[in-house]
Amino acid sequence: MMKKTIKKILLYSLGTFLFLVLVLAVHIYFVYRPAPNANTRVMARIDIKQPISQDDANKITSWMAHEKGIDHAVVNAQNRNVVFTFFPLKTTGDRVTQDLKSNFALKAERFVPSGEQMKSGCPVASTSYAYKIYKVISNII
Repeated sequence: MMKKTIKKILLYSLGTFLFLVLVLAVHIYFVYRPAPNANTRVMARIDIKQPISQDDANKITSWMAHEKGIDHAVVNAQNRNVVFTFFPLKTTGDRVTQDLKSNFALKAERFVPSGEQMKSGCPVASTSYAYKIYKVISNII
């Protein structure tokens, strides 16, 4: 009789614990899921598929500085790419790419990293201590 009571208590305790872990996981998912707000900035890159001069690069930089929703832009004429940050509530990377192509008659496309490139993460972050601790924990889990 005593063993049945202990088994019931352990079973109910384990069930309650698992239920609370599930509630915590759902709570964390909904609280920390990324949602853009007015201060959110996103970085994007556009690859230009034709040669451009430094003068062209300066014109593109100037044009992007005046576009709605673009925070900052850097154009590299030698590598033929445009790196910019924008506010996702005001514009999108695809919209900026389309506007750039139509205003400058350029052959260009937005660079979207592959799934494998996304998994590798930021090359700068891989040297930080916080990233190394994260990788150790993620390998344990």
